[in-house]
Amino acid sequence: MTPGRRLTVALVGLVVLVVFGWVFKDLTSSSTPSSGPTTSSSAGAKPSAPGKATSGAVAGSDSGLEVKALSSLPSQAADTWKLIEKNGPFPYPRNDGVEFQNREKRLPAKSGAYYKEYTVPTPGSPDRGARRLITGDKQELYYTGDHYDTFVVVDVRK
Repeated sequence: MTPGRRLTVALVGLVVLVVFGWVFKDLTSSSTPSSGPTTSSSAGAKPSAPGKATSGAVAGSDSGLEVKALSSLPSQAADTWKLIEKNGPFPYPRNDGVEFQNREKRLPAKSGAYYKEYTVPTPGSPDRGARRLITGDKQELYYTGDHYDTFVVVDVRK
């Protein structure tokens, strides 16, 4: 076998390994079950749902983002919020309730799987569309209508 042919075989083998690794990683990360939003509570206290702060202020309002009433968002956002409250079932189970990594850094910086994302369906869209609700471990609720370019804090009481 010539050195050029050996190099070609090695490169093809490397490409196959990279593609296999990428597909395997994607399959294993999407098959992990989602537990939905997490809440913490004291013994005997009823946990709050995301978006509801116990002090009367809207959770996440200290982020500097605009606060909007849930009723002012598209009606599908309220439908998604109801699904989050009852922990599903979600229309995109592979994508809903999974970690939101905040790569754009538009939400307050948090470590680990602090944020979870949920699809807000877009009527007429052939795919998931660009709208999402993002929950935080401290009961925050954020909405983006433009696939993470901008966010607002959601007040679910209004």
